[in-house]
Amino acid sequence: MRTKSKWSPGPGIKVQSVISSEQGDWVVSACGPESGICPDCRHQSRSRHGWSYRNLQDLPIQGSAVTVKLQLRRWRCTYRPCGRQTFTDRAPAIASPYARRTTRVAEIVGLLGHSTGGRPGERLMRRLGMSISDDTILRHLKRNAARIDDDPPARIVGIDDWSWRKSWRYG
Repeated sequence: MRTKSKWSPGPGIKVQSVISSEQGDWVVSACGPESGICPDCRHQSRSRHGWSYRNLQDLPIQGSAVTVKLQLRRWRCTYRPCGRQTFTDRAPAIASPYARRTTRVAEIVGLLGHSTGGRPGERLMRRLGMSISDDTILRHLKRNAARIDDDPPARIVGIDDWSWRKSWRYG
């Protein structure tokens, strides 16, 4: 069955090749955009400085593991008043910086880890085709709990006072 839509890991990413290994795993090679935008001065640059690769675990296909080998470029900022000399492509729609999994997999890890816990979550993830350890699931939950726990401290504290002495009973 042919579809008219093209699969892509995220916006601005072009798929170069899809390779199946002998073990049944899939490797998707993709590259970033043709130009970069400086995060400081917001000027567009086409002067390439270098590139780097990121290997990201993605959702499985028919129970087989999928790895996205993403090529991201480093750019030179050509705007002279800008203090930044080089910068790299960021792909926040695909994965957070330094992450080893795509955001889609990270969401599933968070949901299954929150509902099942460490070891049951590990067994379920392996059964779904995404091998991940129980320690990683718990680490992911702790990291997300630290982000959510940014509430301001309490301003009003109520103290309950109880007394059960003879002839002094109040609460």
